Amino acid sequence: MKLIAGLGNPGSEYVHTRHNIGFEVIERLADKENIPLSRSKYNALYGKGEIQGEEVLLVKPLTYMNLSGEAIAPFMNFFKIPIEDMMIIYDDMDLAVGKIRLRLKGSAGGHNGMKSIIQHLGTSEFKRTRVGIGRPDGRQPVIDYVLQKFSEEEEPIIAEVIEKAAMACGEWCSEPFDKVMNKYNR
Repeated sequence: MKLIAGLGNPGSEYVHTRHNIGFEVIERLADKENIPLSRSKYNALYGKGEIQGEEVLLVKPLTYMNLSGEAIAPFMNFFKIPIEDMMIIYDDMDLAVGKIRLRLKGSAGGHNGMKSIIQHLGTSEFKRTRVGIGRPDGRQPVIDYVLQKFSEEEEPIIAEVIEKAAMACGEWCSEPFDKVMNKYNR
């Protein structure tokens, strides 16, 4: 069984904000694969189903971004999922809007949701899909930037990158991660 989690914040005020791109990718993957995100456990919404013959859990932590590990760690423990079978999808300011980058492991890179997951799991050795949201100009505080909605010009780019990230995560269910990473990191 694999676990794929998208990070974001619960609540209508956060819908379609930069920080919630992980939620949007999980929702798109769930729609594509007909896996309803209708179950609730460990302060998260989740769905259980199959993608390309692989049993999978799609998870949206409802703990708010900075506490994401409080939802992810219990899922990993309860379902006895090995760390190599987990993928986390999250926003990344170091990537331009519309870019994705798959990584085998890495640091939190200043992302509080990732810091929480690393802290609760005791390792940073897990797969991730980083989705670019770009950086604010020098005058705008980071917190205001990540909690704002995408511009009208960015919307078609974001729709495309959500689709691309969902495809990459789906392909990982049946393909070696290195192969998927090489395909999507171009």
